[in-house]
Amino acid sequence: MAHPTRRQLVLATAALGTLPAFAQTGNPSGYPTRPVKFTVPFPAGGPVDVTARAMAQKLGELWGHPGIVDNRAGAGGIVGAEIAAKQPADGYNLFVCAIHHSVLPALKPGLTYDIEKDFVPVSFGAMFPIILVAHPSLPAKNVAELVALAKKEPGKIAFSSSGNGGGTHLAGELFNMQAGVQLQHIPYKGSAPAMTDLLGGQVQLMFADAPTALPQIRAGKVRALGVASAQRSALLPELPTIAEAGVPGYEAYSWAGLVAPKGTPPEIVAKISADLQKVMTQPDVKQRLYDAGAEAMPTTPEKFAQMLRGEIEKWGKVVKTANIRMD
Repeated sequence: MAHPTRRQLVLATAALGTLPAFAQTGNPSGYPTRPVKFTVPFPAGGPVDVTARAMAQKLGELWGHPGIVDNRAGAGGIVGAEIAAKQPADGYNLFVCAIHHSVLPALKPGLTYDIEKDFVPVSFGAMFPIILVAHPSLPAKNVAELVALAKKEPGKIAFSSSGNGGGTHLAGELFNMQAGVQLQHIPYKGSAPAMTDLLGGQVQLMFADAPTALPQIRAGKVRALGVASAQRSALLPELPTIAEAGVPGYEAYSWAGLVAPKGTPPEIVAKISADLQKVMTQPDVKQRLYDAGAEAMPTTPEKFAQMLRGEIEKWGKVVKTANIRMD
C-alpha cells in the first residue's frame, strides 16, 4: 500500500465531509455524558503528551465534560498500549499512540496487544518533523555534500539518536539505505544527551525531533541540513527537505494519533474524529502545537488506518534491513 505523504494527510481532512450526518450535526446517545480518559504511553512534557493534552483539553471544552490525560509510561510505549487495549470499548477510553507503535511489531515480536487488531483508528493527531542537524565542524554544508563525504569515509561519520529503535534512529537508518552511505549510529537514553554530545562534537550529526533541534538551530549552535518530511515544514520553511536536497523519495517523521479499544461504537468514533477536526484546526491549538515543535494534522479514521498500515510496513522493512534490536 502506498505510504501517505504529509500533503495527502492534509488534504484528507476534506474527506470529513463524507462522514454520517450525525457526526457533523448530532450527538449519538448524548455522548459524552462523563469525563473521557486519554491514556498516554509516555511521561508528561514530551511532544506526544503535549499533543494529547491539547486534544483532551479542547475536546473537553467542546463536550462540556473534561478530557483526562493518564500517563502510563514504560517499555518504549508498550506499557500504556497494554493497559489501553484492555479498557472498556465504550468511547470513554482513548489511546494516544505514536510512531513507536508502528515500529514495535517488528522490533518486539510477541507483543500482548496488536495496534491494528485491538484498536480502531480515530484520527491522526500531529506530526513532529525530524531535522538533520550537524556540528559546525562538519565540512558538509548541505545534504548533497554530506552524502559525498560519507561515501568517501564510510563508517567514520556518526549520528546520535534518542535510543535504539526510536523515530530518530530509524530516520538515520533510512537515510543510510536510501543515500547509499554508512553513517555510524550512536544511541543515547533520550534526545537531551544525544544533543549534548552533538553540541560537544562527540558526534557529527543528529536526526533530531523538532522540539530538540529548533532551539539549537536558532541559537546557531548546530547547522540544519534538511527536514526529513516529504514537504518543507512550517516550523522552518526556508529549510529544504532531505528529498529535494539530495536523497529523492526520502521521508521520515515522528507522530501521534488517536485510537480507541476495538469494539468502540462506530458512531462514537466518527463523532470524536469529527470533533477533533474542529478543535485541532483552531488557531490557538495549532499555535500551541507549533510552539512545541509539532504540526496539527487531524484526519478521518479511514485515512489514519491507511497511514498506520503504511508506517508499520515501512519501518518493519527498515528494522529488518538494518537488523535493529530494541534496548
